[in-house]
Amino acid sequence: MGDEREVLTYDLFGTAARELAQQVADDGFEPDLILSIARGGLFLGGALGYALDVKNLFVMNVEFYTGVDERLDLPVVLPPTLDAVDLTGANVLVADDVADTGRTLELVRDFCAGYVSAVRTAVVYEKSRSLVTCDYVWRRTDAWIDFPWSSQPPVRTRSARPAH
Repeated sequence: MGDEREVLTYDLFGTAARELAQQVADDGFEPDLILSIARGGLFLGGALGYALDVKNLFVMNVEFYTGVDERLDLPVVLPPTLDAVDLTGANVLVADDVADTGRTLELVRDFCAGYVSAVRTAVVYEKSRSLVTCDYVWRRTDAWIDFPWSSQPPVRTRSARPAH
């Protein structure tokens, strides 16, 4: 990986979210709900919810990245898991911050596929290596992305806790 980085500021994120919402609206897609992939997709999901006047927001917790360009072998859905009955028959817009390898989006999209009327994907960034070609993309880059919500270390590091 080179030193090239894409830097997203909160101000620029606001622009990105509105432009993505406009893409969805211009396409004529009317989502019944927005499914955010936590954690990075939470920001986009909330912003799209307001911009598209969608109040049904859901979250799927997926772990894949463990550090800068470091990831698990496969994405893993973390509890609490989403109940598929909540998605049945709906038009679903899946929101995430980036389609890097695309494996997380693929996992979530495939989870939805058997239950929903339609599923579309919206991301701030899409990389050329992504297995998923997203329906709505703000920018394409192959650089590492510094997101405003994750570019600084936590103010407090949590100690490892046993799962309940």
